[in-house]
Amino acid sequence: MSNILIVNCSKIRDVNCVACLKCFKASELKEGEFANYDDVHIVAMSGCGDCPGLVMPKVGLVMEQADYMERQIDAIHLGTCMVKANKTAACPIDTEKIKEMLSNKYGIPVVVGTHNY
Repeated sequence: MSNILIVNCSKIRDVNCVACLKCFKASELKEGEFANYDDVHIVAMSGCGDCPGLVMPKVGLVMEQADYMERQIDAIHLGTCMVKANKTAACPIDTEKIKEMLSNKYGIPVVVGTHNY
């Protein structure tokens, strides 16, 4: 089973997709970026830290708590809402750079996107 942390856009999360229903649906049906896993379990969701993008410290807090609570995180997904905010709402976060930084820091796969809805 792959335990997933999803990082979502703090500004448009409940505007673009109320309650992350699309991410949960895609993970359950193994659609979109979740199609690459045999089994998916979302163990954590977190906002990006809001603009101008405090993703690294925010994910750091999540990873510390996951360790404390003995919750393994196997991969991090940057939510489709982050991708949309970056492309359409002048979000200052460079998703490819954040992907590289998170992967280097935590040694786990980081995927840009969650679903195609």
